[in-house]
Amino acid sequence: MASVSGILFDKDGTLFDFHATWSAWAARLMRELAKGDDSHAARLGASVGYDLATGRFARDSVVIAGTPAEIAAELLPQLPGQTLAALVARMNELAAAAPMAEAVPLQPLLQGLRRRGLRLGVATNDSEGPAKAHLGAVGVLSCFDFVAGSDSGFGGKPAPGMLLAFAARLGIAPGAVAMVGDSRHDLLAGRAAGMRTVAVLTGPAAEAELAPLADVVLPDIGHLPAWLDRAAVARNSA
Repeated sequence: MASVSGILFDKDGTLFDFHATWSAWAARLMRELAKGDDSHAARLGASVGYDLATGRFARDSVVIAGTPAEIAAELLPQLPGQTLAALVARMNELAAAAPMAEAVPLQPLLQGLRRRGLRLGVATNDSEGPAKAHLGAVGVLSCFDFVAGSDSGFGGKPAPGMLLAFAARLGIAPGAVAMVGDSRHDLLAGRAAGMRTVAVLTGPAAEAELAPLADVVLPDIGHLPAWLDRAAVARNSA
């Protein structure tokens, strides 16, 4: 198997802890949209698989792997007079300011991967603007050669457009790229792109859901260097 030359990360649930970040965003959004009506806020949350009382997302919540437009489409039936474009714009404004909880300390990990000569990217179903804001807020935006969101012109996952754009832009064969993510959308996109797939367990999905689509399942992205080392040893001994 070819050596890994590039690593493409999902963002939420992979680089950042999903619940710690997006529960606060969802609670603020639902309460704002409901204009102080707690029962309406709870119904809005339920429509996207978010329990306002517990601050937890259902495993099939559209927020976990959906695009902002897909999330907004689920909310709109309960928001008469609201437009999709305006709702997505407000969601993105709140998302850009969401508190980000790193899944592991990102700067040392990413800098270490770059010292190995790896090219790094992010492919997220979030919008590109908030994604760059989140990476910039924790001081790692400059570590990435490529950042794309669902509004960047390549489509959203599980389609492989963002992934293939990363490979093409950096001149890397898709088979030499590892797609790292916490959801089936991430891994399906990786498989469709012809990339290696690495699942991590820092999002809502359980190992049993991810393992059938993954070449390897890791507890978190902090285990990537050891996985790369094991792969190199296996390659050299083959």
